[in-house]
Amino acid sequence: MKTSVFVWALCGACLILPPLRADQAADEAAIRESVASYVSAFNAQDAPALAAHWSDHGVYQNPLSGVEVSGRKAIEEEFAAVLKELKGAKLSVNVASIDFVSPSVAVERGTAEVVGAQSSPEATEYSAVHVKQGDKWLLDRVTEKEAITVNSHYEQLKPLEWLIGTWVDEDEEARVETSCEWAKNQNFLTRTFTIDLPNEPRLSGVQIIGWDASQGKIRSWTFDSDGGFAEGTWVNKDKSWMVETAAVLPDGRKSSSINITKLLDDDTVSWQITGRDVDGEILPNLPEVKITRHKASEPVLDSETESSAVVQ
Repeated sequence: MKTSVFVWALCGACLILPPLRADQAADEAAIRESVASYVSAFNAQDAPALAAHWSDHGVYQNPLSGVEVSGRKAIEEEFAAVLKELKGAKLSVNVASIDFVSPSVAVERGTAEVVGAQSSPEATEYSAVHVKQGDKWLLDRVTEKEAITVNSHYEQLKPLEWLIGTWVDEDEEARVETSCEWAKNQNFLTRTFTIDLPNEPRLSGVQIIGWDASQGKIRSWTFDSDGGFAEGTWVNKDKSWMVETAAVLPDGRKSSSINITKLLDDDTVSWQITGRDVDGEILPNLPEVKITRHKASEPVLDSETESSAVVQ
């Protein structure tokens, strides 16, 4: 019997909500206490205790099997079969909200996950209607759907989260500014940049940093407004990041370099380019510079930049 998750699960942490009236606060506490009891009953494989949390005419429809049962006795029988099939399964729940429709009706929304002893986790998004009968809050109707799982490489890219924000390197000869933010689902970091040099057109571009699962490495792809582009591989050593870069210049020549960024503190890094060559011609290392994080209270000039852009 394939079964869904929700009815096994109605407990968890609430979001921060506006202050409730004293009676609503007490009712919400009672609902949460009942929810915790419900989850304990499921984890104890106790079908009668689970059914006791439902109203006499409660209705539950299993969205995965299509089975709909009504009434406490039928619900108990349904969950006896469910628990027999999922022996040893454990439940976890995250309650997103509890809203009161009336003094005797509340709607709970959240996500639930059941992990079987020998099966993959099943997750759902649910809403549950609670009704107050006497001094008890009971389940009256439950709806749910399979939760959509979004893949994310956040854990692999988290060590580079310090890049988020705006960074500036400026002196009388040049200004370089970089802005970095997460892309959707935190699968990539996106960096935009501009480089201002005296008597030269502004150079701008974008860099995408992501996790290459095929190589098990952090990689980057950079494109600039002159038509150059580069690929880089990132390696962390202590408080430094080394980026081995292979680039194609606008005129078709190939170049390579190693970008070294050292974290000096939360708002300051040093940056240097070493190992430079263009079409086999070795070029001198560039001097190390310090780059500072732009503070929100400081004005931002009309420029952006990139520390690890395609540098010739």
